[in-house]
Amino acid sequence: MINLTLFEIGLIAVALGCDAFAVGLGVGTRCSRPRQIFRLSFHFGIFQFMMPILGWLLGIHVLSWAQRWGPWIAFGLLFGIGVKMAYEGVMPHEEKAECPDPTKGLSLVLLSVATSIDALGVGFGLGVLGQGLFLVAVCIGITAGAMTWFAMELGNRLSEKFAQRMEIFGGLILVIMAFKLLVF
Repeated sequence: MINLTLFEIGLIAVALGCDAFAVGLGVGTRCSRPRQIFRLSFHFGIFQFMMPILGWLLGIHVLSWAQRWGPWIAFGLLFGIGVKMAYEGVMPHEEKAECPDPTKGLSLVLLSVATSIDALGVGFGLGVLGQGLFLVAVCIGITAGAMTWFAMELGNRLSEKFAQRMEIFGGLILVIMAFKLLVF
């Protein structure tokens, strides 16, 4: 059995929270009401908490499926939302239609899964090493939720200052994250 220090657990949590931060920044440029910020942060935190536990429980079978198809599913979702956001950022204001809220429904669930796929593998790895998982999962979940909250607030502030350019920037962040999932 291996015992990670709190510092090491914190590093793992921050590393896994980076995807949630990037997506939160992108979504925050267009969705920044307190309810939306809470909803996305809460769900990202919950999924980041649950995925290591799920990876630990389900083992290699689910892990191999998630490693094979998870990045493609996450790529499609992040790429589609990112392109749509960037496109809407270049459209004149009078042509813009009301866009769906990515912090609701199926988009919320898919974004939550997309940002937490890595945590599934971490959970499996920690299980193999005999590491106690509950404290690690709690730290990962809280960190991801906090990083998402901060990113959405930051995205909101930047979009207030830079208006449409931030919507384009947010969309490009999501597209870059989509390609990162396929390359790494």
